[in-house]
This record gives sequence, structure tokens and C-alpha cells, in this order.
Amino acid sequence: MPHIAKVLIANRGEIAVRIVRAARDSGKASVAVYADQDRDALHTRLADEAYALEGSTSAETYLSIEKILSVARRSGADAVHPGYGFLAENAEFARAVIAAGLVWIGPSPEAIEALGDKVTARHVAEKVGAPLAPGTPGPVQGADEVIAFAQEYGLPIAIKAAYGGGGRGLKVARELDEVAEMFDSATREAISAFGRGECFVEKYLDKPRHVETQCLADADGNVVVVSTRDCSLQRRHQKLVEEAPAPFLTPEQNDILYSASKAILREVGYVGAGTCEFLIGADGTISFLEVNTRLQVEHPVSEEVTGIDLVREQFRLAEGGTLDYGDPEPVGHSIEFRINGEDPGRNFLPQPGRIHVFKTFGGPGIRLDSGVTAGDAVSGAFDSMLGKIIVTGRTRAEALERSRRALDEFEVAGMPTVLPFHRKVVRDPAFTAQDGVFGVYTRWIETEFVNDIPAWDGELDAPTEPDRRHTVVVEVAGKRLEVSLPDRVATAPVAVGRPAQVPPSRRSHAATASAAASGDAVKSPMQATVVKLAVEAGQQVVKGDLVVVLEAMKMEQPIQAHKDGVVGAIDATPGTTVGAGHALLTIS
Repeated sequence: MPHIAKVLIANRGEIAVRIVRAARDSGKASVAVYADQDRDALHTRLADEAYALEGSTSAETYLSIEKILSVARRSGADAVHPGYGFLAENAEFARAVIAAGLVWIGPSPEAIEALGDKVTARHVAEKVGAPLAPGTPGPVQGADEVIAFAQEYGLPIAIKAAYGGGGRGLKVARELDEVAEMFDSATREAISAFGRGECFVEKYLDKPRHVETQCLADADGNVVVVSTRDCSLQRRHQKLVEEAPAPFLTPEQNDILYSASKAILREVGYVGAGTCEFLIGADGTISFLEVNTRLQVEHPVSEEVTGIDLVREQFRLAEGGTLDYGDPEPVGHSIEFRINGEDPGRNFLPQPGRIHVFKTFGGPGIRLDSGVTAGDAVSGAFDSMLGKIIVTGRTRAEALERSRRALDEFEVAGMPTVLPFHRKVVRDPAFTAQDGVFGVYTRWIETEFVNDIPAWDGELDAPTEPDRRHTVVVEVAGKRLEVSLPDRVATAPVAVGRPAQVPPSRRSHAATASAAASGDAVKSPMQATVVKLAVEAGQQVVKGDLVVVLEAMKMEQPIQAHKDGVVGAIDATPGTTVGAGHALLTIS
């Protein structure tokens, strides 16, 4: 059986930190990798070793199989943990890791292909009799096929990236005339986030709960459901709050979730940690959604109610270990709150920035999994999540009580976060079920939540790009080393006996980015990349027409015309990065 001594973590942020800590707990060395923006990130400082991937985009860094395997060779790592996102559900990456003689901490490439692809996962689910909503048998070739499906099965429909996850590459069409643009947007998001753009279509259940099972499986065919989770509180189809076990399920529903999950994973010979996701309609109907062939962001709530360290179990199963226990009985209740760099008072608009205060908290039942600390800069090139608060109590009521206290104590300054939303939702009757009715569902935030949260009005650092750097050669103990320094340090004059002074960063008030349009100008509401220009100079537009599509923190943001008029000067070239307040075009 293989033994893992040194694990390379092919990821960043809080999940990389989580894996570093599990490696240290289990006596394994850890190797971090980093993009230019992450040179001083927490995961690089905590790992035993850290290597540059030399690039500033996902494609140049965390999606580069060649660079990651090169680091594995140079560092002497004998295993690779992919975390979640990026290459975590990429069968080609899994095969390359195995071909390089390394231990792949995850399911087999064949299982990833069978389940990581939502289309083939549906076929597996059909074979074992799992409940399913109507959907296309394979990826669609264009918007015409999507429209034809909608005409046959009715609206709303979900357009989903076959290789996606985390809500990226997922669009819900409720009108026929929005299908074509949503199909194009889903494809672009999928290519940007996962490197592949194939999409399929299925009937979308209105007002469903999102319920999932955290599973573990070994090479002997044993499958354990660690716990159920409810992840219904979402915005833009990305989870914000998750809890375990999933509350307000009937014993019959619980049995279906457990048995269907085990049947699906056994069918493909699954090994490792994985999650089976389902939708439960308002009428109680259960429909299989997908399998995430990796660790989930929300895995801590399952750990808290069972005492099982899922990352260490991933290590053990990858080393050939077996599951010598059955389905654990959850004890207590745990709720996770994702802390994202978004402004809930402006419809959860992503906003990169620098963290000036990151005040943590304590007390009974409180856990913090974070990828950042005070002083860190949060780039718009990657996901918006800074960390997660996990709160556990003997009952759901106690977990909610502790959550209110912990969220009130927690403080982040320097950039907006979703903390104000969390503080409000833990007091909302629909979520607390104070009337005996659990009223939240996947689009509850967009449709029923009373969002009277004021827009963030703090000061925001001016957008910054990674420092230009200068390489110098030094000799240490007779060994030649190359040292990389920021140009501002490498070239700055230093007075004898005094440290080099770094010029203060420029500051701009958040009001400069508070609106997408003022007067004739349509401005970028945040630092972002232009991915699509939908109009041309001289074109007549009406209020609400799509004019530009931006991307920040891996999420597309459509920008609409704020009034009727004619498009004038355009300063928005696809592929370029613009700052908050940048005038994209004029309408007069």
C-alpha cells in the first residue's frame, strides 16, 4: 500500500490552509503552490514548502497541469491533493498525477469521468434508479437545442456546465428570449473556470431545497454516508450558508438520500470523499442533481456533527485504508457561513480589496477556516471567499443562538463582506423556522428575502496588480540562489541605518464605484475583466439592454443600459482589466 510522506496541494485559499493543517496533524509534509497575487498568502506561509507558478491568471497557474507536476518533481512530493475547484474534478489531471508515479488523493479518473460530468452522472443515476428531473441525454450543441427542450418540457430550465461546479456555468432561463444569451454566458463561465464549455439542460424545479449527502468510499466497496447537509441558502446558485444534518426531512426522504447515494457511488467503484447532491421540491419530490467528486467547501459541518476529519480520511483512503465503521449518527447541529468579499447591499457585487481588520472570535462551538489574515490583498482573479465560520450546538436552536453571537463579534474592515447578510438571515423567520416552517429554498434570497442592507460605504484601496519584480542572484553558504524582489524594493534607495520606505497606497472612496452609471457614462462597479462587448458605437439601446459583460472573482456580471439612447465612446476591450469607476462607454 502507498504511504504518503509529502503532499502537494494544487490549490489556494482556505482549502489549501485546511489541507496543510490536516497534513501536519497526520505527520505529513506539505507543499504549497502560488500565483503571483498569492506570493504572501496564508497557505504559502503555513506550508512546509511553497513554489511559484509564475502567472497571475487561473489558466497560467492553478489550472496548469504541467506547472503543478513540475513542482511535484522538484519538491519531492509523493502525493497530490486537488482541494476543490480548479483541477479537482479534472480526470486528465488525475491521470497525469498517477502517470507521474504520484498518489492521487481522490477518486479514480474513470469515476471522475462517470460522475464529474453531469451528463454521464445522470446516466449512472438512471441505471441505479435514483430519482431524476427531465434533462438532455448529452451536451447541447447550441442555443436552438436549448430552446427546443424548453418548448417541449416548459420553463424554467437550467443550463449547466457539464464539467462545472460552485454555481459557475449555471444559468436559469425563465423566458425563451433570454435562452441564447444565457447559453453563451454559461459556456464562457465554464471555459473560464474549468477549461471546458460543454453544457446540458434540465427542467428546473421551482422553490426546491438543495440537500446533499457527504460520502466516503473505500476500494473494498464500502460506502458510508457521513451526514446529510442542507445548502438551500444561495445567491447566483452559489451556496452561502450550509448546515448538517439537513433539517426537516422525513425518515422516508432520508432513506432515499442514503440509499441512492450509496448505489450511485458503488456503481462506479468510487474511492475517497464525494458528495451526492439532490433537489427536494416543495411537494417533497426528490430529484438527483449531481455528484461532486471531491471535497466540498461545506465539509466542516459534517465533521463537526460526527467527529470525522474528512481530509485525514481522504489521506487514509488514498493510502489503501478501509472504512471500518458504518453510517455515523450525527450528534448536535452545525451551520457554516461563507465569508465572501461581496457587498450584500449591492446585490452581492464582488469587490476585491485589501483587508485592514480581520478580527476573529471564540467561545463554545465556534470554528474558523480562513485563507486570509489582516493585511492581505484579495484579488479579483480568483474566488471571492475569504473564509468560513462554522458554528455548532447541541440542537439547531442552540447553533442559531451561537451563530448570532459569533457573527455579531466578527469584524472585517477594508472591503465589503457578506457578514451583514449572515447577521440578518440568522434572525429571519424563514430560516429559523420559528413558525414551524422552513421557508428557504435555492432562489429565496433573490425572490423573497427582504434585502434592506445598506451598501458598504467604507474606504477601498485602489485596485492593484501584482508588483513588477526584479530577480537578483545571491550566494548563501556557497550555494547559488535567485531571489525575487518587488521592483519598488529592489530599486529603492536605502539610507544607511534606516529601512526602505514603501510609498503609501493610493486611496479612493467607495462612492466612486457605487453605481454602474451616472449621467451619460456607464461605469464599471468594481475591478473586473471585460469578457464581452454587446454593443457598438452609434447603436440605439433602450434601458435594460445588455451592453457589457464583466467578470470578477470568477463570476460574470452583466452591465445593462441605464437609460434609452445612442452608444457613444467605448473604452472596453474584451480581455482587458478595468478598475472600479472606469467609464466603459457612454449613452446619450
